[in-house]
Amino acid sequence: MRYFVVFFISLLSLTAHSQDNGKATSSVTGTIVSDITLLPVSGANIININRVKGTVSDGKGNFTIEATANDTLHIAFIGYLPIKVRVTNDWINNATNTKIPLTERAKVLDEVIINKYNLTGYLVIDSKLAPVDDKSYRYNISGLYAYEGGNNSPTAFKKIVSSVFNPADVLHSIFGKKPTEMRRLREMKKDDAVRNALSNKFDRETLAALLGVTKDDIAEILERCNYSEEFVKTANDLQIMDAISGCYEDYKAVNKN
Repeated sequence: MRYFVVFFISLLSLTAHSQDNGKATSSVTGTIVSDITLLPVSGANIININRVKGTVSDGKGNFTIEATANDTLHIAFIGYLPIKVRVTNDWINNATNTKIPLTERAKVLDEVIINKYNLTGYLVIDSKLAPVDDKSYRYNISGLYAYEGGNNSPTAFKKIVSSVFNPADVLHSIFGKKPTEMRRLREMKKDDAVRNALSNKFDRETLAALLGVTKDDIAEILERCNYSEEFVKTANDLQIMDAISGCYEDYKAVNKN
């Protein structure tokens, strides 16, 4: 009888363990559609903020992504308002294909002014007509976009040091109070779907959602890390993520020492 009880308890433990493992590897399926036409939206970016996993909707708007109950999915697509969707137990247990509508973004485009350049046809001469901002610290890497080495400027390290000892400083208040969110930066670099999504975005909305900060916070972080205003305005979200990641690693190193 004693051995039977021990065997029964062990069996229950194994069952519970398998259920936990099943929960850890569960996924949800959905379809992204337009809220007006109800037609599928292909190419939408779906990112699990909690697990930092990403995927893209297929030609029929369908997607499957790893998730557990109470995870938050951030869904975005060009021309539509981004939304956050909470994963529920019913969604996981019923394995239903949930339709998620996206609302078209109504936005008036700003006036674009095209300046006239008197080109000569000679590259050496015409290249000098292009405006150059001497305050930018950009450099090019073969095969990549132009990145800016803000942390290489003389005052960048001093600003990070001052942030460590100043509780009111923006870097201290964000990096110090959001270690979990900042650690997601490393996870983001490992997921190709997340990197691809960020490389095509310039609105900071997905990045802000992943890091748990506002878009204004992102601009302030980069300013304190000595990145130029031009870089903040023109860099894509992947470049911004890499810049924040580098600044955070420097902050941690200074704070540790």
